[in-house]
Amino acid sequence: MIQFKLPENLNGTELRKELNDAGVSISDDFMSVRDDGYGNLLLDIEDADKAKAIPIVAAHNGTTVAPEPTLTDKLAAAGLTVDELKEALGL
Repeated sequence: MIQFKLPENLNGTELRKELNDAGVSISDDFMSVRDDGYGNLLLDIEDADKAKAIPIVAAHNGTTVAPEPTLTDKLAAAGLTVDELKEALGL
């Protein structure tokens, strides 16, 4: 784990995507991005990626509102797939 200054608005999912898009390898595991409770952000990345991650973390301004679930997400929450719904509706 490598320590950084905690961004004001942290969204772990968004930060993982920003890091991966920039070539910094980080797992999708929610424990790969942690707030230590003391104003520090801990990232489970390689030491060699620290220099690449510094400006990404500094510029990160995560959203605080969860994205609206898609129809597929809603169906999955009910234990259905789009194909199963189509079959049930006779489509």
